[in-house]
Amino acid sequence: MPDELLRHLDEREQDVHAEADRLRAEISELSARLEDIQQVLSRLRLTRQTLLEIAGQQDEQNEPGAAGASEPLPPAYQEILAVFTRTDGGLRAKDLCRALNVGDQPRHVEGMRAKLKRLVGRDILTEPEPGLFAMNMSKTSETPSENRT
Repeated sequence: MPDELLRHLDEREQDVHAEADRLRAEISELSARLEDIQQVLSRLRLTRQTLLEIAGQQDEQNEPGAAGASEPLPPAYQEILAVFTRTDGGLRAKDLCRALNVGDQPRHVEGMRAKLKRLVGRDILTEPEPGLFAMNMSKTSETPSENRT
């Protein structure tokens, strides 16, 4: 009887191990899909915001004292800027991908580069040389009194 019981336990252990491997693979696949969907959602939000800006519908909201003027950047952009605030000098898109643990495959690097270009377009970042991005020091060093002149 002990041999039969041990065989049964071995079979059960192998079955559970196989199920755990299957679940790990499924989690990995779902995590990759979730990351892709989050990137699409972020791009859609930015596209909407850009189209509204182009159409001039946000000009009124961005005037001093308007409710929309203090609207924060999307979380992905806040994370990017947080990395820049902890870094002296410039960063490349691939460096940011690594710092944010989003992967450094070409699709991730190109997505990051697009975000960085949008921040350059908003005058939050500068591109001192092609592919190198840095905080716009003229914007970060301005005081409220300098903004009024």
